[in-house]
Amino acid sequence: MLPLSTLVVTAAWLATSLSPAQAVTAGSFADGGNTTVSAMMLFVGNSQKVYVLDKAEGNAAQINGHPAWGAVWDMDTHTSFAMDVKTNVFCASGMHLPNGSYATFGGNGAITVGGNIGSVTTDGGSAASYDATYQDYDGRKAIRILNPCTDEDDFTSENCQWFDNPDVLSMQKERWYSAAEPLGDGTIVLIGGFVNGGYINRNYPNTDPTYEGGAAEPTYEFYPANGTQATIMQFMVKTSGLNSYAHSYLMASGKMLVQANYSTMLWDPETNTETDLPDMPGQVVRVYPASGGVAMLPLTPANNYTPTVIFCGGTNMTDEMWGNYSWPVIDTFYYPASKDCQRLTPEPADGSTPAYEQDDDMLEGRTMGQFIILPTGELLMVNGGENGTAGYSENTDTTLEYGQMPYGMSLAAAPVGKPALYNPTAAAGSRWSNDGLDSSNIPRLYHSSAILLPDASVMIAGSNPNVDVNLTTFFPTTYKAEIFYPPYFSSSTRPVPTGIPSTLSYGGAYFDISLPASSYSGSANDAAANTTIVVVRPGWTTHGMNMGQRFLQLNTTYTVNSNGTIVMHTSQMPPNANIFQPGPALVFAVVNGIPSNGTFVIIGTGNIETQPISVAASLPTSQLASTDTTGTGSGSNSSSTDNSASSSHTGAILGGVVGALVIVGILGALIGICVSRRRRAANRAPNAYAMSDPKMPANLNVNYGGAGAGVAAGAKEGLTADPYYRQDYNASSDWAQSNVALTAPTSPYQDMPRRDNGMSMDIDPYAAESRMSTSTPDGERRKRY
Repeated sequence: MLPLSTLVVTAAWLATSLSPAQAVTAGSFADGGNTTVSAMMLFVGNSQKVYVLDKAEGNAAQINGHPAWGAVWDMDTHTSFAMDVKTNVFCASGMHLPNGSYATFGGNGAITVGGNIGSVTTDGGSAASYDATYQDYDGRKAIRILNPCTDEDDFTSENCQWFDNPDVLSMQKERWYSAAEPLGDGTIVLIGGFVNGGYINRNYPNTDPTYEGGAAEPTYEFYPANGTQATIMQFMVKTSGLNSYAHSYLMASGKMLVQANYSTMLWDPETNTETDLPDMPGQVVRVYPASGGVAMLPLTPANNYTPTVIFCGGTNMTDEMWGNYSWPVIDTFYYPASKDCQRLTPEPADGSTPAYEQDDDMLEGRTMGQFIILPTGELLMVNGGENGTAGYSENTDTTLEYGQMPYGMSLAAAPVGKPALYNPTAAAGSRWSNDGLDSSNIPRLYHSSAILLPDASVMIAGSNPNVDVNLTTFFPTTYKAEIFYPPYFSSSTRPVPTGIPSTLSYGGAYFDISLPASSYSGSANDAAANTTIVVVRPGWTTHGMNMGQRFLQLNTTYTVNSNGTIVMHTSQMPPNANIFQPGPALVFAVVNGIPSNGTFVIIGTGNIETQPISVAASLPTSQLASTDTTGTGSGSNSSSTDNSASSSHTGAILGGVVGALVIVGILGALIGICVSRRRRAANRAPNAYAMSDPKMPANLNVNYGGAGAGVAAGAKEGLTADPYYRQDYNASSDWAQSNVALTAPTSPYQDMPRRDNGMSMDIDPYAAESRMSTSTPDGERRKRY
């Protein structure tokens, strides 16, 4: 591999005064600006924006009179501004929707300064529905939906804001650290989680593995709701205590791989049938808070699109070391993380019995390491620490006082600043390398995040192993983002494909993608033979995971023209929606190991429905040019085997971007939510302080001058017992055209208690009557619509 420190090229950034030309060094980190809030969660909304979420805490950035814990970051300018999020998103799960929107699920109860329980308590004082200081609401049942916007949109409009109102859209159960995985029709399965906070979700000794005294949630449910009551998953009982953020991957059969603690199974969502698979070798734990790096390997024609999942890192801490909801028994920050890697193919194509396969060890042990699948098919490992686990605490059972904790509240130490590349197709023993890769000097431990950007660079952000904002501790709250440039950024030539459609179907007619001679250097025939068209979903990232992340290489043949133009005859997606579920994705053309910029597409119909499947059309036979010509690109490294070739960086999304995300209107119907307040009944406490006008647009101006922890202006004592009396939820309801109106019966401002059952189907615009069971709770209320 070439010494990447010498491979420096100039990046052509978007022509704007905020994006001057900058030098990019392959294998290096660059300043990514400030994310406004600490980046506990990220997702790529479109070709311009990355959305950022944080837990409710005392960030200096203010919005609508309270600390912000949402933001949007611009890929070209590396600047960001705050967005209003009402409920506490702390350790929620999230997933794309088929039309390109995103949803987050659950979180934690309302909190106040120092991570303490908010001012309006529930559950016997163990949680809160609202806090008067931070002005956050209980997020444990919340379903929040966002329709990503671009610079061409008005970010002050309702359409560009988070819809966040659990009295209008919510889950059946309270879920903190739940898993989220879509099925082949786009329905999302939500699995497990905590009911309330804690280090691991069990008591010790473990005498109630099902509910752990009421603080564990062992059930699964669906979004959109389909009439099924939340149902116990026995696997969550079996893995009690170490099953938060369970690793879940849909398989080609429609069954789902679920891995937690050191157990593994295949689960049938239609019948709730579990099939045990082998235990994790060495009883290495990969789920939170062990937090190993886990990803599905690239799906390719060579492996017949057979899913294989790789598990790396985490910890082999034994049962007695973990402790309970409060904190660990041992000083985890001294305990080495695992470097072990295992592969598992849950449904082998040859019908053999599934078994874990020992893979190459990582170059160092990591907890909270994160896999990012690059367009080349390599996996980038970033972030994490060599010792300890995720989570934070003021003490352990070994170090009893906070003043003696060596790293503040962090339960991990020895941050790993140097990324590593894993090549899944390399020979065993040579799959890992960090040659030529620089190190970051920013510790990225608990609540760090990373995600692939459309220009094929990687955004890295976050880190906050603290209960509230702390800028002076050993591992402080971090707002600074970085951009990592993989080795292919050493090339000065980059493919510029045209002809990529805006939607891809499951099977059907092939399409043609054209590559001009300027997209490569060297032999045109060789370039064509070394070109792949890949579909990458970056996913929704938090806690060292990218929920929904997948990579699929499309079937292709090619025609090389005499002028050096290459036409790639490209199949649609494989005719099985389980292999790559419907929703947004990026299409890259990769020539000689150098990716183009990604083009946004929608996979499938954009609707939550059984996806149409067609027979895949046959591709033409590949045709080489009779007289080989050469590309006109300059300085392109050619590597079709080790994926170490690189390319130049452009901040703008070039070549074949067919348009922004296609929004098909399936979220329709959050129209007409009543935001007017009715006068309280005589027996309710009066409102004791001024209310803001909910019809006013959100104030998107970020104020860094405030302390971030003060009571909102005009706030006084005497808060009504019903926090929903004063919630100023945004009116972000007009997502798409619909004939469904969600009106007064579910308004949080009318004189009625909050629903007990929380069924999202009661007011869920996705939930058509045909999807609903006649046994649905609260059916009479549903019929009002």
